[in-house]
Amino acid sequence: MVRIDRDQLRPVAGDSDQAQAVKVVARAHQTLVWERTRTFQRLRSTLREYFPAALNAYSDLALTSTDALELLIKAPTPDRAAKLTRTQITAVLTRHRRRNRDAKAATIQTALRERQLALPEPVTAAYAAAVTVHARLIIALNEQIAAMEEEVKAHSLKHPDAEIYLSMPGIGEITGARVLAEFGDDPARYASAKARKNYAGTSPITRASGKSHTVQARYVRNNRLADALQRQAFCALQASPGARRYYDRQRARDVDYNPALRQLGNRLVGILHGCLKTRTSYDEAIAWSHHAHPHAA
Repeated sequence: MVRIDRDQLRPVAGDSDQAQAVKVVARAHQTLVWERTRTFQRLRSTLREYFPAALNAYSDLALTSTDALELLIKAPTPDRAAKLTRTQITAVLTRHRRRNRDAKAATIQTALRERQLALPEPVTAAYAAAVTVHARLIIALNEQIAAMEEEVKAHSLKHPDAEIYLSMPGIGEITGARVLAEFGDDPARYASAKARKNYAGTSPITRASGKSHTVQARYVRNNRLADALQRQAFCALQASPGARRYYDRQRARDVDYNPALRQLGNRLVGILHGCLKTRTSYDEAIAWSHHAHPHAA
């Protein structure tokens, strides 16, 4: 192929060492977050089987928070949880600097003392052992996620493209690092904004045959990048008036929530490509200038 079809091939893109480092830590961080989500789902499923009151009691704290998990480890069965005093609950909330501790402690105590159908004691003890293991694992994951987050920030902020990525609406240090890591930094990798959009999976696929004409979303894509861009598009609704107008215009055309958000993400990828190509930071007025008219397409 190299000898005969050289003119149809292009060199393999090569990212800089700094971009590769960002990719390693950003992917490690995201994998830990996904692992925490999976562990939490197992924990929630187990609690539903024998201790649903705990799900209600700790709903205001978020069951993945360390203080809620510490309380769960302290009292993993309905009987032990019902004996928790308000002082014990408040002490845990105080250690984790929760606001409105007294009110939260009272709400948690009331919820934990609600009556529910009881399982045999050996079964309850077995469930409690499983819940304790899951809770301790989530606490460990919380610690490692926080540590890896600092690594992501340290590596990504050293990259020369960091300022451009962080200037984009809806992007923070972590999301920006993920987008940078998955797109890479080889300037020759994407020949056009469309090529970058195609790789991101935000651009639609148009299929036409005879009188049939359909537009479909791309489902074969980089899932890590798609997740980061979806998060950016959602946050951009609050951070950018232009993004909000563009999104509202799609919804006004009876486009559903997810497709409208994907179209906004597609537009933001195109803006990012232009900023990287010209080495300029995002400018709200320039980015949405041709969408400023209320009837613009």
